[in-house]
Amino acid sequence: MSDASDAAPTAVVTILPTEHGTFRMYGYDGGGGLGHVALVQGDVAGGAVDDLAPLVRVHSECLTGDALGSYRCDCGEQLRAALHEISLEGRGILIYLRGHEGRGIGLLPKLRAYALQDEGVDTVDANVRLGYPADARDYDDAATILRDLGVTRVRLMSSNPDKTAKLTELGIEVVARKPLPVRDRPENAFYLATKRARMGHDGRVAAPDVWEELLARRVPEAAATEAAAEAETVLLDRYAWLAGAGERVTIGQLGQSADGFIAARTGDAEFVTGEEDREHLHRLRALVDAVVVGASTVVADDPRLTVRAVPGSSPVRVVLDPRGRVPTHTRLMDDGASPTLWCVAPGVELPDTKPHVEVVRLARTRAGFDPREVLAVLRERGLGRVLVEGGGRTVSRFLADGLFDRLYLTTAPLLIGDGVPGIRFSGSDRLADALSAPVRRFVLGADICTEFDLSAPPAR
Repeated sequence: MSDASDAAPTAVVTILPTEHGTFRMYGYDGGGGLGHVALVQGDVAGGAVDDLAPLVRVHSECLTGDALGSYRCDCGEQLRAALHEISLEGRGILIYLRGHEGRGIGLLPKLRAYALQDEGVDTVDANVRLGYPADARDYDDAATILRDLGVTRVRLMSSNPDKTAKLTELGIEVVARKPLPVRDRPENAFYLATKRARMGHDGRVAAPDVWEELLARRVPEAAATEAAAEAETVLLDRYAWLAGAGERVTIGQLGQSADGFIAARTGDAEFVTGEEDREHLHRLRALVDAVVVGASTVVADDPRLTVRAVPGSSPVRVVLDPRGRVPTHTRLMDDGASPTLWCVAPGVELPDTKPHVEVVRLARTRAGFDPREVLAVLRERGLGRVLVEGGGRTVSRFLADGLFDRLYLTTAPLLIGDGVPGIRFSGSDRLADALSAPVRRFVLGADICTEFDLSAPPAR
């Protein structure tokens, strides 16, 4: 273990890109020569007393949990959850303390304690039988690191009240403490129950926020609170499949009138469907890597294709424009709100574009771009989760080529009579041969959304 003077000022600062975002990584001497690190996002240095204190996780080294993925403890899951929470807020610190293995007793003694636990001894008595304290950690180095980062007030991510008390004694004000949203497992239930019963931990938490979990591509088992249960159960019902669908999934979405038009004959499409359907569309955008539209949609509607109605990140925007006719003053080309791929045919001359726009040259057929080639190009760029949302011809081409895993078709209680058609493709001579699939329907205000599961066997 270290003593109060072991942690020196910052030894090195570098950048660490991770699955949870990019962090500034500060290296410190300490931990008995092992060294500590702090991962930082955003401006965390102290300001006025009424400023929001940064999220902070003081994480004790655990080889088995952090690196090897052990289910005997919850350390690895707490580590990842803390980085995720910091990334969601865009501001915070994770201090990784070396020399804290086994609550400060070291790796091999921890494994000996595991052997005793295999015989039914709880985690506290196992340490004591081996001649160690139940918890041998100190947090002097953590307090020194926080002060070096200009932080004296924190919102601590921890289930351990003793950690709060020790940091407070060291001059760090813990203005709030929040357990991380990590669920118990059968393999660690006895271990965690012992920490709660004998060490005062209060880490049993309600299920995590459903939408945040879905954004992280995790599927929680239940809603977070009884008050939110109904709304969040709806989110699980509608979107859990997409959050857990893996890295390659293609979905279509289209809103149209009851007689099958997506806009009036003048091109006016504002708005065919209502606000609830637009929220549904924004949730789909937040859960994918890329959103695809045709040039006609951009010219007619000037969409933003960003996530605004719900929490979440906007996807990469993909414009299929073989002739290069989309004006550069449209919002997709001008606003810089999200990276944009402008797909045009070879040889088409284009004006200068802004830095967020990348020109992609694709081979053109008589019908436009091959949807399969579009998906292949996106997958090469790591954009495997794709939403095709307009217009009618673009969605219909992907549908006719059998590329959708799911199609969301929202019908509004409108009769337009004549206009821009929605789903259209070469049909069959007999109704028995018509495209069919298992479906679900849900109400979105005055609209009805039908979800076609096109990856499933045909409905009978």
